[in-house]
Amino acid sequence: MKNFRTSNFFIASIALLVMSSCSENESNNDAEENLTQQNQIFYPDEELIKNDKITLKQFKKDMGEAFMTQVTIKTSVGDIQLELNDEKAPISVENFKTIANSGYYEGTIFHRVINGFMVQGGGLTADMNNKSSGTAPIQNEANNGLSNDRGTIAMARTMDPHSATSQFFINHKDNGFLNHTGETSQGWGYAVFGVVTDGMDVVDQIAEVATGSSGAYQDVPQELITIESVVISE
Repeated sequence: MKNFRTSNFFIASIALLVMSSCSENESNNDAEENLTQQNQIFYPDEELIKNDKITLKQFKKDMGEAFMTQVTIKTSVGDIQLELNDEKAPISVENFKTIANSGYYEGTIFHRVINGFMVQGGGLTADMNNKSSGTAPIQNEANNGLSNDRGTIAMARTMDPHSATSQFFINHKDNGFLNHTGETSQGWGYAVFGVVTDGMDVVDQIAEVATGSSGAYQDVPQELITIESVVISE
C-alpha cells in the first residue's frame, strides 16, 4: 500500500511538472509573439494604395525614406532610366513631371552635345526650332545640396538664374563648376534634380556623336537624336 501511494504521488508530481512546463512554454511563446508583433514593420496593402487611402509617397515619407519619382526617357538610340529627387528638388521635379505628362517632350531632340561635359535636350524640334512648353520659368534650386556629378540630370537655363523651363541636361562627367556657390548671378549654379539609374551607356553614346553647327547653334549632333517619349511612374 505504501508503494502504491508513493507511486501515485510520483505520477501526480510529474503531471504537475509537465502542466507547469507547458504553461510556462505557452507564456514564453505568447511573450515572444507579442515582442515580434511590436517590432514588426507593417507595409500598406496594395489595395490601400490603389484606392488612395494611403499614397506610396506619403508612406515612404512617414517611414523617413526619400521618395524618388521614376522616369524613362525613350530616345531614338535607347532608353535612359532616372530617379528624380522629390524631396530636395520639389519645384524642378514637379515642373519636369508636368511638362512630361503633357506630352511636350515627344519629338524634341538632344540639340547640344559636348563629349566630356554634358548632353542637352528638351527644347528644340528636329528642324532646330524652339518649342514652347507654355510654362513659366521656375525658381533655381541649385542650393539644394545636390552636385552636378556624372549621370545627374539638371535644369538648363539662360544667364538669368531663375529662367529654367523645359530644357535639361545630363552631366557626362563631374562638373563641379556648375554647382551652387552663392546667391549671385555667377554663383547660383545649375539645379540638379535627379540621377540616371540605368542607361548611362546611352548617354555615353549620345555624347560621342559627331557634332557641328546649325544656324546660330553650336555643338549640334550631326545624327538626329530624338526624344520619343518621357514616361513618369510613381
